[in-house]
Amino acid sequence: MQVTDKLVLITGAASGLGYAAAQVMLAAGARVALFDRDAERVEKAAQTLGGKACAYVADVVDAEAMATQIDRLGPLHALINCAGIGPASRTIGRQGPMPLELFERVLQVNLVGSFNAARLAAAAMARNDPDDGGERGVIVHTASIAAFEGQIGQVAYAASKGGIVAMTLPMARDLAGLGIRVNAIAPGIFDTPLMQAAGEEVRQPLIAATQFPKRLGEPEEFARLVLHILENRFINASVLRIDGGLRMSPR
Repeated sequence: MQVTDKLVLITGAASGLGYAAAQVMLAAGARVALFDRDAERVEKAAQTLGGKACAYVADVVDAEAMATQIDRLGPLHALINCAGIGPASRTIGRQGPMPLELFERVLQVNLVGSFNAARLAAAAMARNDPDDGGERGVIVHTASIAAFEGQIGQVAYAASKGGIVAMTLPMARDLAGLGIRVNAIAPGIFDTPLMQAAGEEVRQPLIAATQFPKRLGEPEEFARLVLHILENRFINASVLRIDGGLRMSPR
């Protein structure tokens, strides 16, 4: 898919990887729908990006709000799922078992939210006329290398991202007949607000374990991989790691 003048929906677009994806999509000539639950931040992001970026307020786990906002968009050609949370908690901690509500919330936002956005976006894409290659749209999920090597305290986060990995292939199979491709990216550690808020005692061991280059990933590097997936129509039903060779240790 050539993204010029195509509409790309990005969830979690107000900051981090989602914001970087919006920057790269706009530079490539796309129109961008910035979705985020934080009205103030997403409006500010749209103003900063300018051009063909528009802000929409919706929580990915709110089926009605997401459906209403997507219906407002008109023809939609790509979805980039970046919304997510990552609170850390052990299965058994100093205060006892992990609160079930915390586990449920992480899965609800990261996994159920990604599916909710994808099912609604796919329904919109299915209404497009196919291009010369038969393609109607592309979905890109954001997983994590924690899906494969979750650390101590990441049981909820790893489970949610593992679910994204597991649903990518069957979703691609579900949507193949409609000409919609589905892929996922599994990032390592990136220089996002979440990682910036972590202390050096958290960042430095992860950087040290990265093979090369020994640094945090740059959000633009993630975004450029998204763009390549959109443009390269033979990439389908795949989970692509982008992590500098990092394989996380238990802690």
